[in-house]
Amino acid sequence: MLKILSLSPRHLNIPLCVTWAVFFFIIGYAVLVPWASDVDPVMTDFTMSGQPPGEQAVFGTDSDGHDLFVRIAQGLRISLVISTITAAFSCVFGIVLGTLAGMSGGWVDRAIMRTTDGVNALPHLLIGILIVSLFKGSVIAIIASLVLTHWTYIARVVRAQIIGIRHAEFIEAAWLSGMNRWQIIWHHLTPAALGQALIGLVLLIPHTIWHESTLSFLGLGLPPHMPSLGTLLSDAQGAILLGHWWMLLFPCLFLIGATLSVSIIGNDLRKRITGKQESFR
Repeated sequence: MLKILSLSPRHLNIPLCVTWAVFFFIIGYAVLVPWASDVDPVMTDFTMSGQPPGEQAVFGTDSDGHDLFVRIAQGLRISLVISTITAAFSCVFGIVLGTLAGMSGGWVDRAIMRTTDGVNALPHLLIGILIVSLFKGSVIAIIASLVLTHWTYIARVVRAQIIGIRHAEFIEAAWLSGMNRWQIIWHHLTPAALGQALIGLVLLIPHTIWHESTLSFLGLGLPPHMPSLGTLLSDAQGAILLGHWWMLLFPCLFLIGATLSVSIIGNDLRKRITGKQESFR
């Protein structure tokens, strides 16, 4: 980010700067609005039900009279927290298994890769529905269902990175210096794969946001007092037939804005890290 700001105006990447601005606006909105607001997220006020955007409610109100400006911020914050935690656990899980597969080889590598193929072959959404339906309304169940289906990409990337460098000269020198397998993994192989794992972590966030929103949209996600973007979209299904377009428009805008901005930033990060690795080689 500092590198972008230090460039002269003619060298600025305008779309990327706009993306960063949107990203910081969304994060600030999700963090500051619920914190600064004294609106009770559970309390209903049917006298304010279905109010269009105006002075009293910038984004209008929903069918229960909740101020959507505050409720969308609460839902966005919950969706971002769940997706970030999911991506972090998936990243750790993928790094461990990818490093183990790449370093061990043989039957360990084959077992981990066949497990990865098996997980990828299964429909992730159906697995999530199956797990979450058994523990309806549980945040832990939602995170677990997403982690179990989203670690495979990082595991493959880390394994490929480990295989590419495990016979490098500095690894051979580490063996000759007396370091054991786990010391080499900890001090050399894992740090070498962290760059690609970081890219996977960032790119997993928008993917998990969509999956969590889908589960909540289907009514299998969070309880009503913990609104997510998917819950808000689910509430808008019936309201849109009554002409309450704002209940669908504003959650969709923030869902698309959050996922698109993080995806663009993640792709830019991937290009920068890949370019540095290629120039280093």
